[in-house]
Amino acid sequence: MPSTPAAQSAAARTPVAPQAPGAPRRRGRPARDDAAHADVRQNLLRTGVAVLTEQGFAAVGIDAILRSAGVPKGSFYYYFDSKEAFGLALIDAYAEYFAAKLDHWFLDESCAPLARLRNFVDDARQGMARYEFRRGCLVGNLGQEMGSLPESFRSRLLEVFADWQRRTAACLRAAQAVGEIAAGIDCGRLAAFFWAGWEGAVLHAKLERSPRALDIFAEGFFACAGAASYAAAPASPPSRKSANRR
Repeated sequence: MPSTPAAQSAAARTPVAPQAPGAPRRRGRPARDDAAHADVRQNLLRTGVAVLTEQGFAAVGIDAILRSAGVPKGSFYYYFDSKEAFGLALIDAYAEYFAAKLDHWFLDESCAPLARLRNFVDDARQGMARYEFRRGCLVGNLGQEMGSLPESFRSRLLEVFADWQRRTAACLRAAQAVGEIAAGIDCGRLAAFFWAGWEGAVLHAKLERSPRALDIFAEGFFACAGAASYAAAPASPPSRKSANRR
């Protein structure tokens, strides 16, 4: 006999008894656990950042990232709506990580402002050497691929570069205030010059598997800034532990 609408409504409100221990799990999407969900999502982002600092986004399949992260193939769309959404989340995660790294060095008041920038350069150089110059900058890598990437990436990447330039310009203005940089220099433009040149140097360092391009750019930049030669003015020993590295 067909059930009445009232009976169907009552059944819908009837609580479901908890599954007995040892009973077989139901098929389909697992019950949501916010903490576990966040952990797996962060693991996918960490793995994605590591992979994409070495390889291109367009060339990397989601399957490879899932394998590296140890996440089942069918689970990706539980955490991200699409590969494009995953890419945007990777940009945001890397931007947050790198902003913290810049603040770690640029806000270190235990050394002079230009020494802070030199310390950042030295730390980045050591980071590339640790991975034998296979890894570069995720944001720079994506920028080089922009012709084959979703258009939504463009504005996000530009925002990240603009943020890095603002932080760098603030450090350069601090150097200017204490006489390390000539008063007439536009620190905003100098910061833009730094990032344009630094990203190119990182690309060459990956290509050559060598720090040569990083050293050439750093020496030239500090000379242009009106400071002593980078080679002749080694970085001050950092007073704090190095920023957390991925």
